[in-house]
Amino acid sequence: MSYLVLARKYRPKSFDTLVGQPHVVRALTNALTQQRLHHAYLFTGTRGVGKTTIARILAKSLNCETGITATPCGVCNACTEIDRGRFVDLLEVDAASNTQVDAMRELLDNAQYAPTVGRFKVYIIDEVHMLSKSAFNAMLKTLEEPPAHVKFILATTDPQKVPVTVLSRCLQFNLRQMASATISEHLQNVLAQENISFESAAISLISRAAAGSMRDALSLTDQAIAYGNQTVNEVEVRSMLGAVDQTYLYDILQALISQDGSALIEKAQTMQMRNIAFEAALNDLANILHQIAIIQTVPNSVADDNPERALLLDLAQKLNPETLQLYYQIALLGRRDIGLAPDEYAGFTMSLLRMLAFAPNEKVSEKLSAPASTSSKPLATPAMSAQVNVKVDVAPIESAIAPQTFTAPVKTICAPVTIETEAESVVQNFDGNWRALVEKSLKLGLARALAQNCEMISYDENSINLRVSASNKHLVSASYQEKLSSAINQHFGKRIKLNIEISGESHVEINTPAKQNAVEKASIQSSAEEAIMQDSFVKDLLSQFDATIIPNSIKPI
Repeated sequence: MSYLVLARKYRPKSFDTLVGQPHVVRALTNALTQQRLHHAYLFTGTRGVGKTTIARILAKSLNCETGITATPCGVCNACTEIDRGRFVDLLEVDAASNTQVDAMRELLDNAQYAPTVGRFKVYIIDEVHMLSKSAFNAMLKTLEEPPAHVKFILATTDPQKVPVTVLSRCLQFNLRQMASATISEHLQNVLAQENISFESAAISLISRAAAGSMRDALSLTDQAIAYGNQTVNEVEVRSMLGAVDQTYLYDILQALISQDGSALIEKAQTMQMRNIAFEAALNDLANILHQIAIIQTVPNSVADDNPERALLLDLAQKLNPETLQLYYQIALLGRRDIGLAPDEYAGFTMSLLRMLAFAPNEKVSEKLSAPASTSSKPLATPAMSAQVNVKVDVAPIESAIAPQTFTAPVKTICAPVTIETEAESVVQNFDGNWRALVEKSLKLGLARALAQNCEMISYDENSINLRVSASNKHLVSASYQEKLSSAINQHFGKRIKLNIEISGESHVEINTPAKQNAVEKASIQSSAEEAIMQDSFVKDLLSQFDATIIPNSIKPI
C-alpha cells in the first residue's frame, strides 16, 4: 500500500506505547511478569479504545521468542509475524460473520492440536456477543478447561449480551473511554511525527468529536489533513465537523446577561442563515455553561493557554450561579426536546426565550411590585399575605369567550408587629413564670416536649411541682424527667427537687406553655384574617370580580 491510515500506522505495538488504559496495562504487565496467566480474557468497551490492540500485544507477549514477557522484543519472527497479521498460531475470528454453532465447533476441534511454531495457540474472538446461543453453549466446556497450549481472548462492545456462564469463565477487563486531554496529547504527537502543522483549538475539536474513541480521533485527523491540504486549523475543522462557532454562543450569553431579546433573536437568525446545527449549538452551549460553573467554583481551573480564557472569566463574574444552573438545565431540556419542535430553529429559539423569561431580573421585579406597594395603606396589624381566586366575566369584551378563572397576584400587607415577650436575659430570681423559664433559660433538648406540656402548680427555693394532663402522660418517662431535672439544676446552680404529677381527669385542660403558644398563634391568625377582610384592595376584588379567598391561604408573616 502506498499509504497507511493513521489509525493503523500508529497502532501501539507494545504496552509501553498504549495510551488511555493504564489500569488494564498494569494488571496484564504484572500477570505476565509473575507468570500468572489465565486461560481466557474478556476485553469490553466502546469502539476504538484498544480491545483488539491489547489482544494482539498480549499474543506477542505470550509467544515472543525471548520468553513470556510484558515487553516483547518486536523483532523476532513471532512478533513481526503477529504485527503483519500472518502468525499461524494466532487466529482472529470475527464473531459477527461466524455466528453459527458449526463455525465454533470447527474452531474448537482445531484447538486440541499443538501450536505449529508458537508457544501458545491464541484465539482472538472479536464482537463475541454476536454469537448465537448454541455457539456459546458449544464453547463453554472448552472455555472453562482448554488445553494448556490454548489461550482465548474475547472482545465485545456489549458485554450485557454475553451469557453469565461465559463471563464467569473469563478474566474481564473494562476498557474506559479516553479523556479528551489524552486524545489531544496523542494526536499532537502523531501530527508532530507526520510533520503536519496544526492548531491546538482544532485538536481539541477533534478530541471532543471522537467521544472517547482514539480510532475515531485518528480517522477524523486523517480527514482533517485532507480537508485542510496538509494543515489542521480550527476554522477548517469546524467546517468539516459542522461544529458551532463559539463566538455565536458567547454573544448569546452576553445578550442573555443584558436581557436583550432583539440581539438574541438576531443572533439565532444569523446562525440559521449559516446553516448551523442547532442541536449541536445547544450541546456546545451546555458545555460552555459547564466550564463557567467550574470556574466559579475553582477559578484557577481554566488553563492559561486557553484561547477563550478571558471570555470565560468575564462570564463567570457576570453570571449568577443560580441563573447559570437555570440556563444549563434549559439547554439540556432544549436539546432533548428539539426533535419535537416544528423545526430546529423553533426549538433553539424557544430554549433561548425560556432562558430570557425565567432568569431573575431585579428591575422587572421592582416594576411589578411597585403598584402593589402603593395600592393600599399599611394597617397597624400583624403582617400577612393571602391568595385570592378571581372569576372575571369577559363577555362584554368578546361574547364568544366564557368566564375564566385565574389566580390574582398575592396582596401583601405589612405592618409592625407588637408582641409582649419576657426579657431576654435569664431570670435568676425565679418569679414563677414557667413558660419563660422553659422557652428562654433551660437547655432541654429532647425533654422540651415534656416541659412544654407541664403546668406549674407551686414552687419554693428547693422544689418545683408540675402537673401533666392525662393525655400527655406518655411524656413522663424516666429519661425525660432526668434531663428536665438536670437542666433546672444547671440553670439555678443548685439541686432543685422536681415533682411531676399526672392530672386525674383527662378532659380537664391545664395551662401549659404549649397551650399558651397555641392561643397566641390563633389570636395572631384571627387578626391577620380580619385585617385581610378589611383591606380595601381585597374588598374590591371580592365585590367587583366575584372573588373568593382561598381557605387557609392567609398566613401571618
